Amino acid sequence: MESKHFLRFLFLFLGIVTLLAFTWVNLPYGPPNASEIFDCNSYYSSWCTSKNRFQPKKFTNPLKQPTKPTHHHASHTPHHPLDPLTIQEINHVRTILSSHSLFKSSPYAIHSLSLEEPDKPLVLNWKRGDPLLPRKASVIARVHSKSYVLTVDLSTEHVTLHDTVPLSGYPTMTVEDMTSSIWAPLANATFNRTILERGVDLKDLACLPISLGWFGKAEENRRLIKVQCYSMKDTANFYMRPIEGLTVLLDMDTKQVVDISDKGRNIPIPKAANTDYRFSAQELHKQMNLIKPISIEQPKGPSFVIEDEHMVKWANWEFHLKPDARAGVIVSRARVRDPNTGELRNVMYKGFSSELFVPYMDPTDAWYFKTYMDAGEYGFGLQAMPLDPLNDCPRNAYYMDGVFAAADGTPYVRSNMVCVFERYAGDIGWRHSESPITGMEIREVRPKVTLVVRMAASVANYDYIVDWEFQTDGLIRIKVGLSGILMVKGTTYENMNQVTEQENLFGTLLSENVIGVIHDHYITFYLDMDIDDSDNSFVKVNIQRQETSPGESPRISYLKATRNVAKTEKDAQIKLKLYDPAEFHVINPTKKTRVGNPVGYKIVPGGTAASLLDPEDPPQKRGAFTNNQIWVTPYNRGEEWAGGLFVYQSQGEDTLAVWSNRDRPIENKDIVVWYTLGFHHIPCQEDFPIMPTVSSSFDLKPVNFFESNPILRIPPNLEKDLPVCKATASS
Repeated sequence: MESKHFLRFLFLFLGIVTLLAFTWVNLPYGPPNASEIFDCNSYYSSWCTSKNRFQPKKFTNPLKQPTKPTHHHASHTPHHPLDPLTIQEINHVRTILSSHSLFKSSPYAIHSLSLEEPDKPLVLNWKRGDPLLPRKASVIARVHSKSYVLTVDLSTEHVTLHDTVPLSGYPTMTVEDMTSSIWAPLANATFNRTILERGVDLKDLACLPISLGWFGKAEENRRLIKVQCYSMKDTANFYMRPIEGLTVLLDMDTKQVVDISDKGRNIPIPKAANTDYRFSAQELHKQMNLIKPISIEQPKGPSFVIEDEHMVKWANWEFHLKPDARAGVIVSRARVRDPNTGELRNVMYKGFSSELFVPYMDPTDAWYFKTYMDAGEYGFGLQAMPLDPLNDCPRNAYYMDGVFAAADGTPYVRSNMVCVFERYAGDIGWRHSESPITGMEIREVRPKVTLVVRMAASVANYDYIVDWEFQTDGLIRIKVGLSGILMVKGTTYENMNQVTEQENLFGTLLSENVIGVIHDHYITFYLDMDIDDSDNSFVKVNIQRQETSPGESPRISYLKATRNVAKTEKDAQIKLKLYDPAEFHVINPTKKTRVGNPVGYKIVPGGTAASLLDPEDPPQKRGAFTNNQIWVTPYNRGEEWAGGLFVYQSQGEDTLAVWSNRDRPIENKDIVVWYTLGFHHIPCQEDFPIMPTVSSSFDLKPVNFFESNPILRIPPNLEKDLPVCKATASS
């Protein structure tokens, strides 16, 4: 008995030592030194803690250190009603909450602290130079294991508690939730013993906090999380070295291990060889220089300006831009100047990525729950990493920082989170060359230069690049790029000749002992379109084949466009169909062009994918906002997050699908369009060890919005207008 007690003590001691020594020093989530205002750029945002916590040793990252913030946030003041909360304002909210009875004597965690935007009509009527509208903060907090939604008035210091907490689910995890969850198993003797028995040294261990979705009553009434681990011995790409089948179920509040599932002891940990993707790790003789350096120079500087930190003005566009902890980036008050009248005309009041749904297609014990909702569970903006100048964004890009709040309310800065730049890639705005048979020598071409707003979020292994691209012809293109590292599964197989035809790998064998699991990505965008005013209508323009009457024409058939105005929400639930085509217009029925067409914009889908999961599958119930590619709902400031306000462990009672099924009137109303961009991903060997970027997009395009081509009068490029950059002489 004494030897058993000694062993238990030994494993507990090892766990504590590992927790204190290994976590602080070796995990790739190493902390910067914390202060009341600090720059938090570490991986997974994991060390956003206040100076009241004990100070860890600094982790030395072999990669290039991110750039420090270039903005003086301590002196920032808001200038626009939609400007995000400043550092001073976040600290003010923190002070107000600390004296409130709910927070005064109780431990609490701030899960969200952001601007509570003023009512839309007030913002629309506000003009630069007007007094700033009252500033309020929206706060989501947990106190004594209960969730609260609050509004804090910064002027009056009044705190309002709302009773709008959803039926199920929890708020977005804090960074502290994630980091403490990956430490917690190390204090469990059984876990440590299992790791050692798998042949992994504790100093080489890397673990990830994995949201577990919702799969029944056994998971209710407590916040749970699953933790899976990897070996980072001999590689920075620990994702390619999973300790397969080992899953820890953890109570996120108590940090107690609820269960340990270990069903992969026969599966080897894949080798580290050829997994490291860093340039510095590549053998010198294998490095490739396929192209010569290229850079777009702007000797007169960029053509855009950013006023008061957030108001972007470029060419014929103006819009408000801000980083957001949950959405990543928010574009508001997008207006385009009419070339005939000079008037700035409303196009979109607000647009952002509302939710991401990433279900993996492996129903086995260690994988079935991997059905991530990256915005609502992890915070899409919280996972945004600093952009790398010259590689993420070109020369002359402008960088914007995010200012967020840690769990104790301490403000911190995420530097270089968003970049703004002009793009010219040799594209053509419009052109026409006249045929010689006409006798007219005409060759008219105009170059296309666009403005790009970019952010990149590294949600653990996956990287998402989100672009909002503005064109001078009035078009807005929203593009999502996928890169980063696959989430892989360990296997005993080293070659496909070992796999029987009957066996389902749930993916592709990418390398020896490594399977890339099939999965989907869905990104649902919130688009509050205001075409020349808030009251708009949604029109489905069906394109159908018509048959000619006998003797009417040599033609047998032709296409006809039939316009159908959606009366209620269910009329605007759209599943895209290749052989039942349509256009999707948002129009202002009260404003017409010179010849009588209603002004509008249309949603132009690009390559996309639809969810094939059973609607009754628990992940699809939670991700029911992907049941259609397009939805239209009446504007409601409480309906912004497609998966619901509280997504973590939610059951799907508060989703876009639920709201839309209320079938409310939407004709000539203030409406919101929702568009889901989808990807099916069957991994291939080219995705190993890191994926080349794959992208898809959709457009918001003017349709009878202008009287004619809005860029008709722009000039062509001339030799005298462009700098000549001389190449260096060849050696």
